[in-house]
Amino acid sequence: MSAAPKPFQILHEIAQSSLANAYGLPQQDEAIELWSGIGFLVGSTHYVAEMGTVSEILHLPKYTAVPGVKTWMRGVANVRGRLLPVMDLARFFELGQSTAKNRDKRVLVIEQGETLSGLIVDGVLGMQYFSKDSFEPESKTTLASTVKPFINGAYSKAEVEWNVFDTAALMADDNFLDVALS
Repeated sequence: MSAAPKPFQILHEIAQSSLANAYGLPQQDEAIELWSGIGFLVGSTHYVAEMGTVSEILHLPKYTAVPGVKTWMRGVANVRGRLLPVMDLARFFELGQSTAKNRDKRVLVIEQGETLSGLIVDGVLGMQYFSKDSFEPESKTTLASTVKPFINGAYSKAEVEWNVFDTAALMADDNFLDVALS
């Protein structure tokens, strides 16, 4: 009778066999860092608000006009028991009357502390992802002087420039917060 193999010898043979037949690890490609946001239109200009700054996107709700306010303050809407001031972003930026149909318009709900606002935009283009390498600190798009204080650079994708819209700057702007007629 032959001697039984020792457990250590069996484990050593299994290890050697595994190493001889093992495949190498897959090549690791360099990961691309992405920046994401909610894309929207005001007129024909593309904007993107950083993910997390827009708390909700709504179809244009029914709203009640408020007397004694500026023309861009369209009114207030009751959204699930909360009063939402509804502002027309194109009118606030003095870009003229929007040509988008009401069924295409959306309201971006933004919250900053206790302040809640609904911004009417001409369309929402969904979540947008950009390579962080495509960021430009200055927008190449010709923007109205009323819009520029609220733009923090731009991303480019498929030959479209997306202006990074700063909702915090808008919510801190005295002109935006003062809706009463003088």
